[in-house]
Amino acid sequence: MAKLLLSVHVLAAILVVGPIAVAASLFPRYARQAASGGGGPQGRDAGAVAVLHRICRGYAVVGVAVPVFGVATGARLGVLTDAWLVASMVLTAVAAALLVLAIVPGQRRMLETAGGPDGSGGTRSAAARLAMLTGVFNLLWAVVVVLMIVRPGSTTGA
Repeated sequence: MAKLLLSVHVLAAILVVGPIAVAASLFPRYARQAASGGGGPQGRDAGAVAVLHRICRGYAVVGVAVPVFGVATGARLGVLTDAWLVASMVLTAVAAALLVLAIVPGQRRMLETAGGPDGSGGTRSAAARLAMLTGVFNLLWAVVVVLMIVRPGSTTGA
């Protein structure tokens, strides 16, 4: 059973967190391009921005499966109190909070103000802030992945 839970956890992490990381990383670039009028034929960049936001929003909801199966796996293996897992859970919670409380709302605000009176300067600063937040989000996930692989103090770790 532990192998099944771990497999579902890893697959969910790859198939859910990966698309969020990519979509959130691409959003600021396309938002800047769309705001500067470089949207290409039929506003392609504006359409891409909307799709990238929908991906982040939708996958954030489905992303709950990653920690759920992670905790189930940890419970099954009896490692829920190990420091590496506790640290991973805290970092995952921080990454999730960053996504739900800052990145997705920031994207929504940029979509709502697209073409508004703030001009490209406001869009540039908002896009730069989103790019920074997304970088932190991705860095948190990278640290979680390393913790999951190395598992400091684990008798089965590398």
